[in-house]
Amino acid sequence: MSNEDQYGGGTGHAEVGGTGQTRTRLPDPPSDPYGGPRRTPRSSRGLITVVGVVVLLIAAIAFANRSGDTPDTTTSDKAPDTTSTAPTGTTPVTTKTAGIPKGFAHDEQGAQSAAANYAVALGSDGMFNKNTRHTLVDSIYAPQAAAALKGPQDAAYGPAFLARLGLDANGAPPQGNTFVTRTIPIGTRVESYSPTSAKIAVWYTGVIGMSGEKSTDPVRTTWKTWTFELSWVADDWKVVNDTQQDGPAPVPGDVPVSTSDDMSKAIKEFGGFTYAR
Repeated sequence: MSNEDQYGGGTGHAEVGGTGQTRTRLPDPPSDPYGGPRRTPRSSRGLITVVGVVVLLIAAIAFANRSGDTPDTTTSDKAPDTTSTAPTGTTPVTTKTAGIPKGFAHDEQGAQSAAANYAVALGSDGMFNKNTRHTLVDSIYAPQAAAALKGPQDAAYGPAFLARLGLDANGAPPQGNTFVTRTIPIGTRVESYSPTSAKIAVWYTGVIGMSGEKSTDPVRTTWKTWTFELSWVADDWKVVNDTQQDGPAPVPGDVPVSTSDDMSKAIKEFGGFTYAR
């Protein structure tokens, strides 16, 4: 799975006020920003096409690498306790392969840490270069899932698609521009868990776009939930299937938009993290 479906638009605002009055920005009706119909975010047609291809591919190979035994799973409809999603401070892993954490604990926290870190890796700019994309897929997905996914992904990330994003055939931006794509987990939720499989939802925000003076695709934010179906393979958690859906999304803030220079500088100066529950 990749992060191309991060493109989206914000909610508009209406201004009210008259001569001699203070003009106040108010959210569009309804007055409860979470209570009524929401506007459909603007999307990139090309990006949605790629996401659809990848989602269908992953769905077709779901559970392909699981064992023949049907494990006992635990699910719950009740809301988690307030402490169940609190940070534990436990280090998720001590080793990495190609910059990707590995060797997650064989428990619920290990599965949550794996899902959060996999979301970060699959939401990176490495997905737009063939060689690094193959490394990511081989490191994150179960072997059968990875083998079935790479070929169709290569076709989807073809030169024409990359050109529409302003990237060359190797996924590199033009000189003087910075291609931005990051996934930032907000939290994780256990949908189901057993010693051999787990289903973990990752709520995240992301940034994606091209930063540069002549960019026609400015960097924007998105809010989504990425759900991973994991299998315990070769002493680690591996992805066998994953899906995404929009939200939950907060009300857009009133922070002024940064310049392209500030955005490019921030992306280069602020590194990412290894995540744990």
